[in-house]
Amino acid sequence: MAISSRFSVAVHILSLLEMSKGTRITSDYIAGSVNTNPVVIRRLMSMLGRAGLVITTPGVAGAALARPPEQITLLDIYRAVQAEEAEGLFTLHEKPNPDCTVGRSIQSTLDASFSRAQAAMERELASMSLAEIIRDLTCEEPT
Repeated sequence: MAISSRFSVAVHILSLLEMSKGTRITSDYIAGSVNTNPVVIRRLMSMLGRAGLVITTPGVAGAALARPPEQITLLDIYRAVQAEEAEGLFTLHEKPNPDCTVGRSIQSTLDASFSRAQAAMERELASMSLAEIIRDLTCEEPT
């Protein structure tokens, strides 16, 4: 599968920003929570900023969500950080043997199936908000 950990780390970052609202937390602090290098956090924050999910001020530590967590879907986050993975969820192997009965048709057959699976995953992610993740993290009851 082509989904990297960037997606889960991005959800972690946005959840931490919302739960620390009003406090200017640094990339070092976020990196400590994620248990990764601050450079990774800054790179992801940049991607999230370009996608309009966070607001940052150059030269000033900290960030904030650009809109309420109820208005940020997991699909928004997925698309923000998986943009480089243009192939989507699944990647087809290259250059199957065209002289083979399976090789000649496997890519078109799998492409249709994989496209349906990608669409189903995206529908599911679109139905979930960052607020739901935060609610689960804080063990709040849905209102």
